[in-house]
Amino acid sequence: MGLEVPQKYFQSSDAVGLAKSLLGMHLCTSFEGVLTAGVIVETEAYKAPEDKACHAYGNKRTARTEIMFDRGGVAYVYLCYGIHHLFNIVTGQKDEAQAVLIRAIEPVQGIEIMQKRRRFTSGNKYNLTNGPGKLTQALGITTQYTGQELTNFGQGTCWLEYGERIPDENIVASKRIGVDYAKEWAEMPWRFTIKGNKWVSC
Repeated sequence: MGLEVPQKYFQSSDAVGLAKSLLGMHLCTSFEGVLTAGVIVETEAYKAPEDKACHAYGNKRTARTEIMFDRGGVAYVYLCYGIHHLFNIVTGQKDEAQAVLIRAIEPVQGIEIMQKRRRFTSGNKYNLTNGPGKLTQALGITTQYTGQELTNFGQGTCWLEYGERIPDENIVASKRIGVDYAKEWAEMPWRFTIKGNKWVSC
């Protein structure tokens, strides 16, 4: 694999810029004695206090959102609809409350174990990890890893490694998905995808 991304990388206050720069990096896990990894191909940025789509909108501090106020470089994993575990990377400085949601990856290692974890029978291989709930199941990530530092390489952890740098001309910016309740903030072009990549969620 590649070079591990240091924690200070995630402590930029520019969550939107980080969401773009994370494209092409590798999200890795080592659970159950098996290494799994995929190239990040889709992200979304969320940034309090103004962003109405952010869980910490208005700097709201709850048992769930408190982790977003930590320093950048830790995991924020929450349940969506009580079913799907969604993986976010907390970014920025302590008390800034911002994060990047990883929405899709292109598998590169441990694909068979990903398929077993997903009980994958689809004829379309892209359905394996082309969504935020799918990729966490494939990688073995659950809410119990919330708060984990993403620079602690080793067994029972998840981390990021440098991969291919994606040039700006190959990055597509669009509105975020499923946040229509956020009104004008739902239109912010804070979702980023690698142009033409077939593992993107939609």
